[in-house]
Amino acid sequence: MKSYNQAKKILTNAKLTIKDEIININSSLNRIVSENVLSKVNYPAGDNAAFDGFTVRAQDTKKLSKKNPKYFKILGSLAAGDRPKFRYKKLSAVEVMTGALIPKGFDTIIPIEKIRFDKNKKNILLNEKLNKYSHIRFVGSDFRIKDIILKKGTQINSNHILALKTLGIQKLKVKKIPSILFFSTGNEISEKTDIPNWKVRNSNSYYVKSLAKKFSFNFIDGGILRDEEEKLFKNKLNKLIKSDIDLIITSGAVSAGKYDFIPNVVKSLPLQTYLKSVAIRPGKPFMFAKIKNKPKAIFGLPGNPMSSAACFRFFVYPYLCHSLQTNEEKPLKAVLKNSFSKKKDFTRFIKCKLSTNQKGVQEVEVLKGQESFRIKSFINANAWGSFPSGKSKFKKGEIIDCFPANFSNKNFY
Repeated sequence: MKSYNQAKKILTNAKLTIKDEIININSSLNRIVSENVLSKVNYPAGDNAAFDGFTVRAQDTKKLSKKNPKYFKILGSLAAGDRPKFRYKKLSAVEVMTGALIPKGFDTIIPIEKIRFDKNKKNILLNEKLNKYSHIRFVGSDFRIKDIILKKGTQINSNHILALKTLGIQKLKVKKIPSILFFSTGNEISEKTDIPNWKVRNSNSYYVKSLAKKFSFNFIDGGILRDEEEKLFKNKLNKLIKSDIDLIITSGAVSAGKYDFIPNVVKSLPLQTYLKSVAIRPGKPFMFAKIKNKPKAIFGLPGNPMSSAACFRFFVYPYLCHSLQTNEEKPLKAVLKNSFSKKKDFTRFIKCKLSTNQKGVQEVEVLKGQESFRIKSFINANAWGSFPSGKSKFKKGEIIDCFPANFSNKNFY
């Protein structure tokens, strides 16, 4: 049985090759960029006003003082979006609104609050020396042509879209969205609401489907495989490895019981990589296989809902990230609020409550009800706590790694 770290290394070495495509930025949310995105323009596009006020030439104020004031003739007004049509004349001023381009020859701004007009409001009165370039936003001070906007491997967020639109980016090269075909297994699984006590409502496929938009994949429901449908599953797999599906995931039938047929069927295929059982809890019966000479992989998740959720979060999702060549998710660090003990040789993924105390310190509480069959604690959890192998006791006050339960933490750093 492999350790968690050994299993992760095996999966890393068996990543998928996912192709690129060009898409419109309007449909780019949560997509992974395949190359550095460079600015094609300077931003701001020209020197412009940081405040509403008047622009003058600083040189004209060099000898001004309260004893030697001067009037500056107002040539006109410019709003953001106006062509800067005025030409500089000595002792002249142009009214500018925030964002308006500065006309040639002018080089400083006086905020409107400091302006004194003559009676007819055709001139402004200045009585002090002004510093050149005051309150001006310079061309290219935020982005210059060929500056990197987004690095390769970035998952696009709403704030990225704002920047890309501002800079005139319309098309992006991104990784294609991986497709996941999901099979539930077992005679006990039911899609009905009202069931006898020997049946179990299907939940695992709906949980994974709910993560599709946040974790950026297409979800396809393959239905339920019954205990006697080993041959059917084998026939389906032989067809699926020739399809456009990237990942095939099964839930259940991966342990060592009489009807746990998934591993035997998968091992009958031409495989590049095969992994069965990992020293983790929940999720020990986990299975992974990479098809030989095909951009296809198969994950066998345990049927228990908590085990299935943990294996998806800590195996399937990181595998997708690596295959998409995006940044590896880094854990959040938090101070343990209560002590926890486990078997030394197992890595445990624990349902936890992550919070911030009054001192601004991030803390994590191990919730009651950690048995894999319990879902009540998962409702109250907002994070998974990771307790690695090699250590059995974790004391209150120690710092541990945490991962958000229902979304990726990649975009927080």
